[in-house]
Amino acid sequence: MTNINDFKILNEKCLHYFELFEKDLDKDLSSISDIQKARFGFYFLMLSNLCDLKDISDITPLITDMDFNSTVFNVRNEDCGVDAIFFDEENNVINIFNFKYREKFDKDRQQSVNESFITTKFIQAIQNEKTNTLKGMLKDYADKIIVKYNGKDVWKLKFYIVSNESKELSTKISEFSNLEELYDLEIITIGLEKISQMITLRPSAINAVLHVDSDALLPFSEDNISSSKSYIIRITANELLRITCNNQEYRNDYSMEDYSLLNNTSMDFGVLFDNVRGFIAKSKFNKNMAATLEKEPSKFFMYNNGLTLTAEDVISIPTNGGKKFKLTINNFQIVNGGQTLRTIHDFKQLDNRNIENYLSNCQLLLRIFKTSQEINTKNKIAEYTNSQNKISIIDLKSLANEQIQIEQYLSEKGIQYSRKSGDIGNTSSKYSKQISMERLGQILFSNFGFPEKASNQKKAIFEKYYDDLFVKNFDITKLDVLIDSFFEIRKAYKKLEQYDYSDQKNFYILFLKTLNNALLDTNEKMIKFFETALSKFKTPDGRADSRKLIMTSFKEKLKGDFLNYSE
Repeated sequence: MTNINDFKILNEKCLHYFELFEKDLDKDLSSISDIQKARFGFYFLMLSNLCDLKDISDITPLITDMDFNSTVFNVRNEDCGVDAIFFDEENNVINIFNFKYREKFDKDRQQSVNESFITTKFIQAIQNEKTNTLKGMLKDYADKIIVKYNGKDVWKLKFYIVSNESKELSTKISEFSNLEELYDLEIITIGLEKISQMITLRPSAINAVLHVDSDALLPFSEDNISSSKSYIIRITANELLRITCNNQEYRNDYSMEDYSLLNNTSMDFGVLFDNVRGFIAKSKFNKNMAATLEKEPSKFFMYNNGLTLTAEDVISIPTNGGKKFKLTINNFQIVNGGQTLRTIHDFKQLDNRNIENYLSNCQLLLRIFKTSQEINTKNKIAEYTNSQNKISIIDLKSLANEQIQIEQYLSEKGIQYSRKSGDIGNTSSKYSKQISMERLGQILFSNFGFPEKASNQKKAIFEKYYDDLFVKNFDITKLDVLIDSFFEIRKAYKKLEQYDYSDQKNFYILFLKTLNNALLDTNEKMIKFFETALSKFKTPDGRADSRKLIMTSFKEKLKGDFLNYSE
């Protein structure tokens, strides 16, 4: 259940995101009203979380909303109810977004089904391959979708209805079912409750109490003299539901007998705050897990890897003549197994009888590590236990101690460092600019001598070259100067209107600066030299400039010309 405070927190987050956008754009937008700023900031916040994007500059081109583009860029084209489009090239998914941001909180307001029908003009234009009625960005995106539909790969279309309204539409209503069948798409609704879970500030400490049989518990210590113990336990799905529900009284009720009480609870998303997967709304309901829960609940223990939990403190007291142990778990987080947890909670909600009929017969493995305030240990547990699963190497590295140190250092320098999508730092802090972990990796990789690979080898940056860039001989004190240089180059490109800008070009200018030709001592001189070299570089097959930028031969030719340059 959402409340007005959820609404207000979201509004502050949206205003903060708009402030980051304004600084990234380097344009005075103070004349825009606060409600418009919040509305536009809402676009950035949602796209960052739902598309796993961390850089403002990557999100801006996705927004097709007519009001946004006419207000900010003085470009006015009908949007047909489509406010943003994102191509997930890795998973072959086309994501279409309709946003609605309400100015006032109303606990009874529900999302409107009409929003889904506004977009049918756009979808029909794609299906009929007739985009002549569309204009500007929307037409360009429609043409791109048609090309992908006509290609060999299978592409899926998802339509998101996203608003800050209290009541979320059910995707099972007939209107949506008809649209999904007619246009071969999936409709996803996201309201204030899911958004609040997405943007939650660090939650207050979550505590729980367990009472387990002695033969279901295995204690572990790092050495024989240590009094600090961690535990591996066998736990029923009912008990897992209880200790992760949003009712503190139930979490402490270790002798609960009537588990049907849990039907009136939901998962406390605060337990997943540190989960490497980030926004839990993106975690899919795992149909295979659900099938096992229903058909073979007693075998779930064998098929599932279990969950990993870190806690500030774990207090173990033997009871019942040593036959049982009472475990008090203070300030805990689920750092691995978020999808399992989400699926069990969702399965419970499908039918009030599922707890008694199925979940009571299901057991799981739960690893509980006492980490106290050892942040590095806690993050390493999250990193290593997740490394066996299909999670990107970039997400895993976001937990590394050096990345947290970078975030802390840059924050002191007024730079907001986004390790995870949707991360906008401390809303009370005033940041001069924002940069993502991936973008910093690309900048460091360019300085390392590989500007031609910086754009298309993100995985290699955070895997093969990670230690070279972020660990060995890494000087954190140079980062703010390097980041400032990146933004100054972007600003210089905007002033030199005869050249098209791209981050890949920026990486090359940063690379040239490491070579240090004193004659080219300004960004403007560097850019003009680089653009001249790019236009003069010819290939036998007449490649476009964008293709030249990823060629090692171009980089080497540019490097030689730069070092030998004289006026």
